[in-house]
Amino acid sequence: MDLKPYFSIIIPAYNESKRLPLTLIDVDRHMQNAPFDYEIIVVDNNSKDATKEIALRFSSIIKNLKVLECRTQGKGAAVKVGMEQSKGKIRLFLDADNSVSVDQFFKMKHFFEEGYDVVIASRNVQGSKTEPPQPWYRFLMGILGNIFIRTIILGGIKDTQCGFKAFSERAASKIFPLSDINGWGFDVEILSLAKDMGFKIKEAPVLWVNSLGSKIGPGAYFQVFFDTIKIKLRMIAKYYLKKSSKMRV
Repeated sequence: MDLKPYFSIIIPAYNESKRLPLTLIDVDRHMQNAPFDYEIIVVDNNSKDATKEIALRFSSIIKNLKVLECRTQGKGAAVKVGMEQSKGKIRLFLDADNSVSVDQFFKMKHFFEEGYDVVIASRNVQGSKTEPPQPWYRFLMGILGNIFIRTIILGGIKDTQCGFKAFSERAASKIFPLSDINGWGFDVEILSLAKDMGFKIKEAPVLWVNSLGSKIGPGAYFQVFFDTIKIKLRMIAKYYLKKSSKMRV
């Protein structure tokens, strides 16, 4: 494999010993015949189970798989470690539950060739499919959360929270060093940073498989809510700081 692969696949994992093996098998199956070089990176996020050991076991049988550790708790922190240590020209993170299979990337790849810097999976654009449908309360919380996020920060983006997002090397190298939200609100932060930096963002329809063993509880929605407010306050502070420095000049 080249020192500079075309594609990096980053899988943040916390206590995923049961679901990770099938995800790695699926990723390997789809990538074996890929017409470009790639690397697969599992980032263990302080798991209390055998996630790390299982990932290391698979690294001896799956091509280009390596395992990293992230000692700071939170999915955002684990994704950041993976993004900063990966080498791909395109860098994708996907969830360990494989709710969006890596084969969906092949439908998104052409957007990078058309000049987009950030291409994200969306469950809310035309052409997307969800199987099976989400429970009504999760669907409702998701819709209300997206309306709030779009109103406060990310107007025009219909789904900020789907765990399948790809970045060009240039975008990843600019965005992730500045991100510091480690929890569920990190998606909002990295997209707001991308937007603020002028990177072109594209939402792509995907097949999203609703994981019945999802670990996302009601607390995650509240965390995203508070993180979104925190990001907005930062943006306001940055705006007034910039304005006052111009006035002094």
